[in-house]
Amino acid sequence: MINYIFGLFFITGIIYSFITNTNISEEMLLASSNSIELIFSIIPVICLWLGIMNIAKKSGLLDKLAKMLTPILKIIFPEIPQNSPCFSYIGSNIMMNMLGLGNAATPFGLKAIKEMQEFNDKKDTASRSMITFLVLNTASVTIMPTTIISLRMLYGSVSPESIIPYIIITSSLSCIIGLIIDRILYLVVRK
Repeated sequence: MINYIFGLFFITGIIYSFITNTNISEEMLLASSNSIELIFSIIPVICLWLGIMNIAKKSGLLDKLAKMLTPILKIIFPEIPQNSPCFSYIGSNIMMNMLGLGNAATPFGLKAIKEMQEFNDKKDTASRSMITFLVLNTASVTIMPTTIISLRMLYGSVSPESIIPYIIITSSLSCIIGLIIDRILYLVVRK
């Protein structure tokens, strides 16, 4: 299905270029150049935050913050056994996402899913906990949107950090609404 969607985008772009008399080759090269410039501008900020998070992980700060989330996670994930290392992985994933480091959160998320698979009776179907974790991970609360702030800095924003309160509010609402919809759909499908 995705192939058809991207194929449609590609064909639409070609048709649009003929209608507007746009040089496709020139636009593709310009877009590639802009992408490389953007990547090289963002890499230092991401490396800085990954370094800080690595220090936090080695010092045990990340584990302490993740353990603070454990009582809440036990309510959200009642199917997971109380002593499972899964809670630590989920908590670390959430903390990384809160700091805007989605790429650093991915390994913790994969480990959490691998642990959840051990409790899953149907190995070819996602369990309730896996689905809830996917919702929580996708609509995660973000406190420090590092990538967005670095993009705003790159493009000359006067106050790149001014979006932080709005990001916190919208990401919190999306997370809460996502979890509510997850629970409602679970109750509807279970019946």
